[in-house]
Amino acid sequence: MGISNKLPEFHPGLDGSGLKIGIAMSRFNIDVCEGLLGACVTELLKLGVAKDDIYLATVPGALEIPLALQKMAQSSRFDALVALGAIIRGETYHFELVANESGSGVTRVMLDSGRPIANAILTVENEEQALARMAEKGADAARVVVEMVNLLKKI
Repeated sequence: MGISNKLPEFHPGLDGSGLKIGIAMSRFNIDVCEGLLGACVTELLKLGVAKDDIYLATVPGALEIPLALQKMAQSSRFDALVALGAIIRGETYHFELVANESGSGVTRVMLDSGRPIANAILTVENEEQALARMAEKGADAARVVVEMVNLLKKI
C-alpha cells in the first residue's frame, strides 16, 4: 500500500444533474466530429445532464475551437465545456501546427477561465484511427467534464 491510501481524498462522482455543458465542435473532418458529438451527448445524457442543457457551437476547424470556448467561458452560462475535433496527419507541417496550437489554446482557455474543459480534439495518423477512437473519446470527454465540475465544487 502506498501513502495515497492514507490520505483524505475528494470523491467528485459522475452526477451531471443540473449541469449546463457547452460544446465547441469543428466541422472539418465532419464525419469523425459528428461521431465524437454523438458519443459525447449520449454519455452526458446517461450522466444526468438534461438535453436542453447541452449547447453546441460549430466552427470551421480546430484552430477556431479555442475562441469559441473562450466566448462560452466568458458568458458564465456553462458549468463546463467540451472541445471536439479531428486533426488527421497530412504530408506537411500543418498537422503539427494545428495540433499544437489548438491544444494549447484549449488549455489556456481552461486555465484562464477556471472552467473545466475536456479536450477531445483527436490527433491521428489517418481516418481509420479517427473512426476507431471517436466513440470512446467522445464519451470520455463527457465523463471528464462532469467529474471535473463536481471535483471543483468539493475542493
